[in-house]
Amino acid sequence: MKNQVIVLVLFVAGCAGSGRLSYDSPNEAYTKGLEHYEAGRYSRAAQYFNGVSEFGREHEWAPDAQLYLARSHRQNRDYILAANEYTRFAELFRADPRVPDAEFERAMTFFERSPQIELDQTSTRRGIEVFNLYIQRYSNHDSVDVAIQRVGELRQKLADKQFHAARLYERRGLYQAAALSYELVFDKYPDTPLADDALLGAMRSYIEFSAQSITQRQPERLQKAIDNYQRLVDLFPESELIEVASELNEQAEQDLDALIDNDAAL
Repeated sequence: MKNQVIVLVLFVAGCAGSGRLSYDSPNEAYTKGLEHYEAGRYSRAAQYFNGVSEFGREHEWAPDAQLYLARSHRQNRDYILAANEYTRFAELFRADPRVPDAEFERAMTFFERSPQIELDQTSTRRGIEVFNLYIQRYSNHDSVDVAIQRVGELRQKLADKQFHAARLYERRGLYQAAALSYELVFDKYPDTPLADDALLGAMRSYIEFSAQSITQRQPERLQKAIDNYQRLVDLFPESELIEVASELNEQAEQDLDALIDNDAAL
């Protein structure tokens, strides 16, 4: 029985030992890391690339290992770790010509972990900030056009989230909150395809909000509907929503005129 226990212990120890890293130089650690990276074994690659740093930061393999450490984490979808390692690369090796690439790839980690619109959008907002900083710093870099496109996609996601919130308020009959939320979509994201939809939503909501209001407050809320219609026709004259918006505007103007006539008659 005792011999069986010893054999089992030795077997387990052997299995554990088989997972250990083995390298005698930064070159060897980097080479093994690159082999694992190219084979798609990103966790193992990261271990070897990280091992290169045990030999310091002054040798020739340090920059490559640091960059591929970040890339390994990114490929493994460990986006927070990847962003940190990209930042470390840029800070440690500022003169390296690949710093702009690292900054772009770092920004992409925020893009790749940007969640669905129902969830918190902190990563989305941070991604916009990091991409914009990259665009400002490296305006002539090859990836600037892609960065601009990614900013647009992230902004669209934020607009979608705000628009979704406005629609929920409207469906629940919370017309004041809906109107303000629709206006916020237009104010913050006027360059997105939802801008004219948001103005139309604000018109609908202000008209409904006016109907819920006491008589003294109805005119100002109808006027806000009319003002949003004017913004819609001025800024988006080719919008497919103009016809529907025109009908709502006509309704708002008629209701407003009726209120003014009633006040004059009193």
